[in-house]
Amino acid sequence: MAEIEVNSGIDLHLDLAQDGSRRAALGAALRDAVTSGRLEPGTTLPSYRTLARDLSIARNTVAETYAELVSEGWLEARQGSGTRVAHRARAVTSTTAIPRPEIRPRYDLRPGRPDPGGFPRSVWLAASKRAVNGAPTEAFGPGDPHGRIELRRALADYLARTRGVQVDPRRIVVCSGFSQAADILTQLRATGPFALESYGLPYHRMVFEKAGATSPVDIDENGCCTDKLELADARTLVLTPSHQFPTGSPLHPARRTEAIRWAREHDGLIVEDDYDGEFRYDRTPVGAMQSLDPDRVLYIGSASKSLSPGIRVGWMVVPEHLLDAILAVKGVREATVGVIDQLTLADMIASGAYDRHVRAMRLKYRRRRDMLVDALEERAPHIGTMGISAGLQAVLTLPEDTEDAVLARAGEVGIALEGLAWFRHPNTRDDIGDGVLAGFAAPSDNSYAAAVDALVGVLASTDPNRRRG
Repeated sequence: MAEIEVNSGIDLHLDLAQDGSRRAALGAALRDAVTSGRLEPGTTLPSYRTLARDLSIARNTVAETYAELVSEGWLEARQGSGTRVAHRARAVTSTTAIPRPEIRPRYDLRPGRPDPGGFPRSVWLAASKRAVNGAPTEAFGPGDPHGRIELRRALADYLARTRGVQVDPRRIVVCSGFSQAADILTQLRATGPFALESYGLPYHRMVFEKAGATSPVDIDENGCCTDKLELADARTLVLTPSHQFPTGSPLHPARRTEAIRWAREHDGLIVEDDYDGEFRYDRTPVGAMQSLDPDRVLYIGSASKSLSPGIRVGWMVVPEHLLDAILAVKGVREATVGVIDQLTLADMIASGAYDRHVRAMRLKYRRRRDMLVDALEERAPHIGTMGISAGLQAVLTLPEDTEDAVLARAGEVGIALEGLAWFRHPNTRDDIGDGVLAGFAAPSDNSYAAAVDALVGVLASTDPNRRRG
């Protein structure tokens, strides 16, 4: 048995068994520390990086162990509070998880969340009334898995005009959003591996992992390092080229070209997630990658950010050779996207109401972003920013080994944030450092100034010069 002293805010004594895997040994040691009472409920655990360094094990081993213990109910994470020992109502066993109610934060600054108060209710209702009154009777029969032709025609015009997508309505397939589109693709290309950016949304990664392995590809300030695709041994590449999530970097033109070359030479498919493509502030709009090769790029978009996550309407622009197979997977009728929502969105796009709404929200979000950036420059100038020229969130770069502390402190004052580590692929060696993602779209107009003030107060406390002073 190896006895290790871990010092990262708390003194934690762990006995790690020498036989078996490091992950199993760490999990057993942490469970024992909880059940014995040595780790009290609410105790904040060391960060992935700190614990991995002190135990001389891989950071991914710590991350995977924490995730496993969260799923079992031993630990609790997210909501801006770091990773802590769960507040347990009873003793936890390895098969018993504790259900916990969702805690509503005082200030919700989690990324990727639009302003719910910005949903255009009156415009939506008017469009819905027009659409329903004008729809043919057959529209209210069993849903077409292809999607309503009214919406596909409107989307074809809109995407060509605003995103440079090359498409005719026949190659648009309506879906409920990225997750459904990804699930359909995994049924077509079930062998994997799927090449994913080394940082991205975990629940998107989980969809692909159900069908096969995922292989991370490094990212940097120019987006995904597509020159490293040969190392991924994949035939499907998933990208966020317009606005890489979470870092916000657009994919460099040379790397777009390299990705297309890879797809052509390896009979590959590029899945383009047009994340936040409509919300750009300071840079020339970046066109869709699909226009470079419509036969090698499958484009996915949705109304979840522009309108509301509650409007479950998305779309795929499908290469010709995949169209029949995708429709076959969807089945004989549409099971997820309501016809009235499709008709209403089609009316909004065709009437110009959708464009007007997007422009209004773009202006609002830009003002909010500017307020956050100005406050950081004034009160926390040591905090860097990334990805602020587009999207609904900013990456705030932090001093080394402060990410967990910032999340914990933010949770104490009622701020919900996400740390960069949450989005890191568990199998990557790529590490872009400590940081948090601050969403500036979701808070109400009345609470946003207070949210910024509270956040900047937390970040200002990480200034090393301030601590020394």
